[in-house]
Amino acid sequence: MVTRRGFIDGVSAAGAATLLGATPSASASTRAGAAVSDAELKARDAIRATNVGMRAGYAALKSELIGRLSPVIVVENDATGGKFTLIHGGSPQESVQPVPELFELAKSISHVPQGIFSTIAAYLSDKVPNLPNADRIDPHDLDMVAFEGPRADGWIGPLQAYAATLTTARRQLREANLPRELETSCAKILDEALRFVRDSVRSGTFDMASFEEFSARTYPGIRTNMTYAAAAQISGVEGLMRRWRATIGEEAWKDLYTVVLSIWTTSELNQASIIIRRCMNPAKVATHLIDLPTVEVPRDPVFVALDNLARIVQDRVSAEMVFPTDPVVADAFKGKEDLLSVEILHQIEGPTDAPAAPSPSAPPSACPVHREP
Repeated sequence: MVTRRGFIDGVSAAGAATLLGATPSASASTRAGAAVSDAELKARDAIRATNVGMRAGYAALKSELIGRLSPVIVVENDATGGKFTLIHGGSPQESVQPVPELFELAKSISHVPQGIFSTIAAYLSDKVPNLPNADRIDPHDLDMVAFEGPRADGWIGPLQAYAATLTTARRQLREANLPRELETSCAKILDEALRFVRDSVRSGTFDMASFEEFSARTYPGIRTNMTYAAAAQISGVEGLMRRWRATIGEEAWKDLYTVVLSIWTTSELNQASIIIRRCMNPAKVATHLIDLPTVEVPRDPVFVALDNLARIVQDRVSAEMVFPTDPVVADAFKGKEDLLSVEILHQIEGPTDAPAAPSPSAPPSACPVHREP
């Protein structure tokens, strides 16, 4: 059986470039409109080939490492509180959605004001309203969101359709068998939302002030819902962590990696990360708990998590061995920074003897971060 490592090692530099999506010399002779001799072109291709070879070796090592990472927990954030997958011994052992349903139900009703806002936002005025938090609203952001403006009435139909959904939920709320306090808070949120829709449709208008009055009336209920959702998630996740810890044993658990996949807007102070970090080895949580923001939910979350974790793990080791005499550069190499970031910051923010790159078409002051001496 041919392994991926064997396959990549067996291809030529040019073949590896094609495999990895690189094009070593396609634009070399036309870059910047300068003519290049054959000898110069070959020399430059030879230089590029060294990087192509490095990338081939890097990809081969990563491919091998992916199947060896253990133990790992991969967390996919979703509306139910998250899907958790345990990888041990190089293969997935179990995937679980451990959070009680109460979490999803409480959050669903809490999202109602956001649902109304999303329906009407495009029809707001693009002028920052006279509100207590006006200085926190970026005028350009508001202009981007309120692209239809208040003169249009395209919001009425969608808002009424959403109100029909809210009406059904309100009518059947009691049958959901929620804790009494949670049922009361959900009822308050739904009642206020339906009142806002009714008043807005009846008058044929709304503004940010009227919306904020509505959202303020729902906020106490949302806080109650958040209390129930948080308690449900803590109990579900911590219970699963205790069970998995007992399954794989203390010796393996102390080296646990956890990768939490989330969208950018929830990647800091992520709810799953907050809970899991308390269950991990305190000595390693800073390096072994990885919050990984994604553009969208990947088709294969476990592979994406392991692929990124493999990069992180091998970079940590190689950084200390490739740059043993420069801890600052090593930290950049094994962290979130680009390897050149330290040098770029040095040249931009402080004096440097490095030669300036030629730029005949634009003076240095054209750069917005240029600092005058």
